[in-house]
Amino acid sequence: MSVAERVVADARLWIGTPYLHQASVRGAGTDCLGLLRGVWRSVYGAEPEKVPAYTEDWAEPARRELLREAAERWLIAKADQVPAVGDVLLFRMKEGSVAKHLGLQSEVGVHPHFIHSYSGHGVVESSLSLPWQRRIVARFAFPEGIK
Repeated sequence: MSVAERVVADARLWIGTPYLHQASVRGAGTDCLGLLRGVWRSVYGAEPEKVPAYTEDWAEPARRELLREAAERWLIAKADQVPAVGDVLLFRMKEGSVAKHLGLQSEVGVHPHFIHSYSGHGVVESSLSLPWQRRIVARFAFPEGIK
């Protein structure tokens, strides 16, 4: 099984986990970053770096793309932006705001889907509809060959 297939299979195990800010425990609670962290742990073992405490508006005051910077340190940026199963999707939720939502592409093609966690819903597999697609600012792949 490829890393991308493992990523999606593991992410699907998180579906139904409630949303809990700053958490990363399958079945108990997670936010979007916690989902990505949990999948990383499942695929590679220990997380690549310690995540500091963060507030819900964590990147807004400084206007820094902190999530993108971290993704660029540990994931493979996809310059071609061609969708693939297992891609990490980085979203900008409002025009002009900092990108601070993550998801994992679970299906491609005519009816693309992604897995993510967000307030009021927990971890769900959603249609990657046009409104969601317009919010994507970057795509990343999990690195091969770790572990």
